[in-house]
This record gives sequence, C-alpha cells and structure tokens, in this order.
Amino acid sequence: MDTETKPRYSPEFKLKAGFFLAGVSGISALVGFGTTLAAAKKQDPKFFGKGMEGSRAMGETGASLALRALGWGTLYAVTGCGILFYTIWKVSGAQNFEEFRYKVGSILPRIPKNEPQGRTEFSGLNDLLNYLQHQKGQKDK
Repeated sequence: MDTETKPRYSPEFKLKAGFFLAGVSGISALVGFGTTLAAAKKQDPKFFGKGMEGSRAMGETGASLALRALGWGTLYAVTGCGILFYTIWKVSGAQNFEEFRYKVGSILPRIPKNEPQGRTEFSGLNDLLNYLQHQKGQKDK
C-alpha cells in the first residue's frame, strides 16, 4: 500500500525556527563583539583611538585589518568545511540526504535509549535536593 507519511514539522514552523536561531545567533555575535570592543577601549583608550583612526606608522586601521582577517578566515572555514563535507558525501556513495543519513547511521554506534531509573518529577528544589541526598546515601552503603 502507498501510505503517505506526514512531515514531522510544518514548513512554517521550520521557517520560524530558522528565523529564531538566526536572530539569537546574530544578537549573540553582536553582543559578544560589542563587549569585546568595550573591554579593549576601557583597557587602553589611547591606543584604541589610534587603531580606529590610523596613522602614518600604521598602514591601515585596526578595524580594517580585523575585517580583512575576518573575511579571509570566513573564506577558509567555509571552503575547508565544504570540501570536507563534500568528500564525505562522495565517499559514502549516497545519492540523496535520506540515503546518506542511513549509511552514516549504520556506521556510527547506536545510542541506547535508557529509561530513567528514578524519579523525574519534583515539587520543588528542596524535594530534588532531598532525593539526591537520599540517593547518594544509598550508593555509599
């Protein structure tokens, strides 16, 4: 029989999830970059200002040097990972992603699904700590 399987997540959900992850990643990168700049400026404001303006002693500003390094680093990372992943894809001999997933899944070790041995629901932090203390006491015996 030809049974139609429903996708696990709708395309709309996947799009929203992608936007959320991209937004969180972008905000995290901006906050990290801003925090690093603020720390550098606080540590040595005189040389920070010189690095932003440039001078005859320095051929280019620190910001333009950093941007150039970021560009080359990104190019190397994307190219290197792309070549690595493409090589793995071709070595596996897969024709599509589903076939690749099954081939890799057969090579990698299986992770057993262990059912929890003890409690998983607690009424509060005190209940959790009492349970953990009781479990530790049983293991010590």
